[in-house]
Amino acid sequence: MSETLNIALIQTHLLWENPQANRINFQQKIESLKQETDLVVLPEMITTGFTMKPGGLAETMKGETIQWLKDTAADKNLAVTGSLIVEEKGNFFNRAVFVHPSGKIETYDKRHTFTLAGEDKVYKPGNSKTIIEYKGWKICPLICYDLRFPVWSRNVENYDLLIYMANWPKARINAWDTLLQARAIENMSYTVGVNRIGLDGKGYEYLGHSSVYNVLGNLLAFSAKDEVITITLNHSEIQKYRASLKFLNDKDEFILK
Repeated sequence: MSETLNIALIQTHLLWENPQANRINFQQKIESLKQETDLVVLPEMITTGFTMKPGGLAETMKGETIQWLKDTAADKNLAVTGSLIVEEKGNFFNRAVFVHPSGKIETYDKRHTFTLAGEDKVYKPGNSKTIIEYKGWKICPLICYDLRFPVWSRNVENYDLLIYMANWPKARINAWDTLLQARAIENMSYTVGVNRIGLDGKGYEYLGHSSVYNVLGNLLAFSAKDEVITITLNHSEIQKYRASLKFLNDKDEFILK
């Protein structure tokens, strides 16, 4: 396995319901990466912003955005993950995709659709977690509102890295900051949250606050502006603290339905 994992968090504006412009923006930022990168993490709904009008915007798993992600991963020899609107069998999903350099794709459909915005009326929720193995690291991708539900993220799979991709608004940014740290502490996992910035098409403002926490909940990286955050994670740190503190051994057992 790889002892280190070099990740890049891309925090930026999302152009409202404009897939081509958003792909171009992300591509330019990925091209600007200066150091060797293993994994690029993008926000939620990377092509559109958090829209409740998927008609005409949803793509298939063979659409332009998936092909762009596959091309990018192959050209740069890295993995890339983010969520987008996918249509499948007549249903719309807020789907996270994890694209390996080889072109292999793994997916996670957002479990907790955001009822306050009516997401539950438009998008079908997922019903299972996805644990991705990449360079020897076990990675759990989740999406935005999932952050509020600790049972769903509970580290029963012994994952190493928990990722939240989001469009989390300014009005509730304190909850974002607090819960990201809590998820890191309770799961003894590196925890990464990637949010957007700017205004969306409905006038909601986003402050970013993309962050990285270690297994003790210590803040390793933070940003509130349009930028790419790069950081190196060390697997030995996870092993060291889990071996000495053993908190995960005492976790409650939950049966999810």
